[in-house]
Amino acid sequence: MTADLIASAVPQAAAIELLQRTSSTPRVMEMLQFSLAPAFLLVGIGSVMNVMMNRLIWVANRIERLEARSEERGDDPCSDELNWLNRRRRLAQRAVMFSTAAASLISVLIAALFVSAYIHLKIGTLIAGLWVATMGLLIVGLAFFFGETRIAAKGPRTRQR
Repeated sequence: MTADLIASAVPQAAAIELLQRTSSTPRVMEMLQFSLAPAFLLVGIGSVMNVMMNRLIWVANRIERLEARSEERGDDPCSDELNWLNRRRRLAQRAVMFSTAAASLISVLIAALFVSAYIHLKIGTLIAGLWVATMGLLIVGLAFFFGETRIAAKGPRTRQR
């Protein structure tokens, strides 16, 4: 019976301690301030991803139109343009994939910032690692996007001649 009382008191004491640590309005405000930079970065990533997705949708629609026209005619006069569009699509897909990973990681970082205010473990190194990983993913995504826009500016080989 005594063991049951102790076992039931431990979770209750932990819950009370957690409530006391999380009830501090200034501490919550401080965590909100710390999370502003990552939150603005998340907005920026979302804006760039919107541009990436619009380009990817345009490329996919153009491929579908060219393939439909090719099926109607029974020949393949647009192979250069299709190759060009497929290269653009691959790069745009990778750009979106890496940018999505960066956005997901920055969301985890924001959550970790809030959790760090209320736990005794020191997770500053984890938060710094998440930030660096986010920047790495974003840089790779933007590099793929740069590659896609570079290829788009050149145009297909038939137009280059």
